[in-house]
Amino acid sequence: MVWRRRNKKIKVDELNPDEIIMDVHNLPSFDRQQFEGQIERPISKRSLSALSAIIFLVAGIFVFRLAYIQIAKHDFYTQKSEQNSFDAIPLFADRGVIYDRNGTELVWNVRDEIIDLTKRSYTKAHGFANILGYVSYPAKDEKGFFWQERTIGKDGVEKEFDSTLAGTNGRKLIESDVAGNVVSEGSIEPPIQGENLNLSVDSRVQEALYGGIKDLAVQSGYVGGTGLVMDIKTGELYAMTSYPEFNSEIISEGTDKAIINGYLNSSAKPLLNRAIDGVYTPGSIVKTFFALGAQAEGVISPSKVLYTNGKLEIPNPYNPKLKTVFRDNADHGAVDMRKALAVSSNVYFYEIGGGFGDQKGLGIANLEKYARMFGLGEKTGVNLSGEREGNIPSIEWKSKKFPGDPWRVGDTYNTAIGQYGFQVTPIQMVRGIAGIASRGILQTPTILKSNNTNSGISLEVPDNFYTAVHEGMRMSVLEGTSRALDNDTVHVAAKSGTAQIKNNTRVNSWTEGFFPYENPRFAFVVLMEDGPKISSGAVHAFRPVIDLFINDPSLLTED
Repeated sequence: MVWRRRNKKIKVDELNPDEIIMDVHNLPSFDRQQFEGQIERPISKRSLSALSAIIFLVAGIFVFRLAYIQIAKHDFYTQKSEQNSFDAIPLFADRGVIYDRNGTELVWNVRDEIIDLTKRSYTKAHGFANILGYVSYPAKDEKGFFWQERTIGKDGVEKEFDSTLAGTNGRKLIESDVAGNVVSEGSIEPPIQGENLNLSVDSRVQEALYGGIKDLAVQSGYVGGTGLVMDIKTGELYAMTSYPEFNSEIISEGTDKAIINGYLNSSAKPLLNRAIDGVYTPGSIVKTFFALGAQAEGVISPSKVLYTNGKLEIPNPYNPKLKTVFRDNADHGAVDMRKALAVSSNVYFYEIGGGFGDQKGLGIANLEKYARMFGLGEKTGVNLSGEREGNIPSIEWKSKKFPGDPWRVGDTYNTAIGQYGFQVTPIQMVRGIAGIASRGILQTPTILKSNNTNSGISLEVPDNFYTAVHEGMRMSVLEGTSRALDNDTVHVAAKSGTAQIKNNTRVNSWTEGFFPYENPRFAFVVLMEDGPKISSGAVHAFRPVIDLFINDPSLLTED
């Protein structure tokens, strides 16, 4: 009996893990907030079935919707996709405003609500067109798409500083129907306005200079004219104007073809910025540089007197009985350097330029040397495009221009008075005469207002050589050819010049100078182009500017 009990199998019920009661003291230190120490339950069959049903339901809805769009509404959406279009439309940036040196607006923006675009409005003051220039507006093709998406500067300051003024366009996405109606808009990127510019120009000086040039041209029959006023210490251009001029707004719009064609075909060339893009025979205004060079090269002392009788005669090398005559503008008698500058004696400069008798001359090489020293015949570096170089006569130039024709002393004589292939731009001349006024500092002209601390280029000419030239130019105003600029308030030093053109039937008239004489601050140049031989000279065109400074002395001290 005992044996049978020992061999009887004892049935032990198996324990489920979830029946284990955890010790109340949590001996293993489970983090119960993170569900440690708990056994995950398997997902029940009921929950799995419910989830599957939901997935099949959502999928069914998508399939039904897709079938509805692709089949039931196929024609509707096909037509809509064909008729509606999506386009990225530019939001045009406003260009920067252009001011003169005193904050006077010269160019600003006016919104055209019809085409949702700002257009340029230009000052109504005269004399600014060639310096400010004009623009080209955004344009569409025949399908209504923009092939030019921004306003582009095409001339003058608008062109030269286009990247600064332009700004950055924005973008707008629009949906349009077949009729062009906007269905929806979105994804707007705002435009960024361009930067403003402050020019070096003083609008008061600019208007006065243009008015003087225009009035003289009308009264005396000149085809055109140009003028500049430059700060000799900074190179800032207080005025740069050209007559005749154009209307910047008309050219920018481009719709008035008759007026625009008139500009293009006019013999007066209103689109030409004569100050930088016109080259002209300078005549006697180059005598200031050669008077300086004659001293520096030891050719003549300023006090030495030469006797003139209105002409210089030299024997013809091929026939001694014949003489070549080089004429003066008058019989000036005995002249030294100061008086020769004041009365613009040609004979005096024939002799110190090419030599005559016992008087030695500079020679053509030195004439070219001193012309180029003061920047003639080369670009000034002004920050406007379109500048030209010009030409200084030389033996090499003549050999190319007139092969087989040797250089003669008469060529040197004519070069010494600014004739015979001599070509300069007015901006070269204002830079050069500023170098005379400052006693040897050559600045780079600029059209922007600046805090220029650049000392410029120092020329290797002793300071004392400038004195006689200054005094001769002052004498020209007091008793010589520049008396129209004489006054008791703003003392001016000047030099006039007349260049023969068109087979000596017409003239270009010049004046150059600086003021105030005692402490030079401004240099100036005026050219009156293509006038009758008997006419008032360019010096009269500058008088309105001097009157402006007389009436407003603060202009001489303003920064």
